[in-house]
This record gives sequence, C-alpha cells and structure tokens, in this order.
Amino acid sequence: MSLILTIFALVFFTELIAWIGKSVLLQLTWEAYLRIFKSGVAARQRKLKTEILAKKAELLQTSAQDQFAKWAKLRRSVDKGLADLEKLNAELSGAKTSFSLRFNSVLWIMTTGLQFVVGWWYRKAAVFYLPPTWLGPLTWWLSLPFAPAGSVSCGVWQMACRRVLKVGERVVKELYQPASTEPVSVDGSEEPESAGSAGRDKKE
Repeated sequence: MSLILTIFALVFFTELIAWIGKSVLLQLTWEAYLRIFKSGVAARQRKLKTEILAKKAELLQTSAQDQFAKWAKLRRSVDKGLADLEKLNAELSGAKTSFSLRFNSVLWIMTTGLQFVVGWWYRKAAVFYLPPTWLGPLTWWLSLPFAPAGSVSCGVWQMACRRVLKVGERVVKELYQPASTEPVSVDGSEEPESAGSAGRDKKE
C-alpha cells in the first residue's frame, strides 16, 4: 500500500473509533470476551441472580411468625447467595478493569502510536508532490519539517486527512439530523373577540 493510502487509512481508523466511541467499543469487546473466555463465571452470575430473586419472592410470601423455620432457612439462603454474588461481581469487576487497561493500550498503539511511528519513520519522505504553480512561494510549508521541497510531508498529510474527515463528519450529522419544527403559537383569546366584532358588524 502506498504511503498516501496508509496514512489516510490510519487517520480514518482513528476518527472512526472516535465517532463510535471508545466506551461503546470497550463494552462490546468486553461482552464478547465474557462469552468466549469467562462464560462459566458469567453463567454462574446470571443463575445466582435468578435464584436470589426467586428466593426473595418466596421469602416475602413466608410469614416469620407462622413459618419461622422456613423463613429463617430462606433468609440464610438469600444471605449466602448475596455473599456469593458479591464475590462473583468483584471477580468480574477486577477482570473488566484489567481488560479495560489492555484494551485501551492496544487501541492507542493501533491509532496514535502507529501514526506517530509512521510519521517519524517517513519524516523525510514525500507523500506526493504538488505542481510548483499551485501555491507559489507558500508550497514550502507543506513539506515541513523534513520532507523535500515542493512535496507534502507526512505530518501535513495527516492533518489534512483529519481535517477533511472531521468536516465530513459534521456534514453527515447535519444531513441525518431531524429537522426541528417550531410550534406555531395560537392565541385563543383573540378568537372570541374577533367573533364578537364580526357579530357587531352584522348588526350594524
């Protein structure tokens, strides 16, 4: 892949992640990770929640005075279930925190890190050359900091791609944003007055 397309793809991927949202991607990836690697723990958590809710409902229907033995047994069972559920929640919470750190690190490497590496590695390379008559004496700044004169550097091309994608994002949002219709206020107090004046005109 040519340098011009590589840089554009990296910038597009970074902006796409920003459009979707890191929190959304983290949640989707975490749920997939749970189903694949932590399916047993997640299944125990769901089962335990169901059992606790069922026993709580049965506990509410049991009289502590008339059926004390049954009520006490259900109470101990609910307390034990809540303690086990708290342990599972703590285990999953710790796993999610560790997963979040790894996920954010990988995401940073694949976006900002790769852009930095490509920009540094090809800092003296020309992404493409512009005709000298296009911008005249202003062409020199497009090659900053180290690209050959008359060319567009990696840093400038990255900024241009990012700017175009952000403008495109705003255009798409404006196109798909529902048009807001302002409500037309009707003053009902004027209608009886106009009707009364019409009646007076007829009598006259």
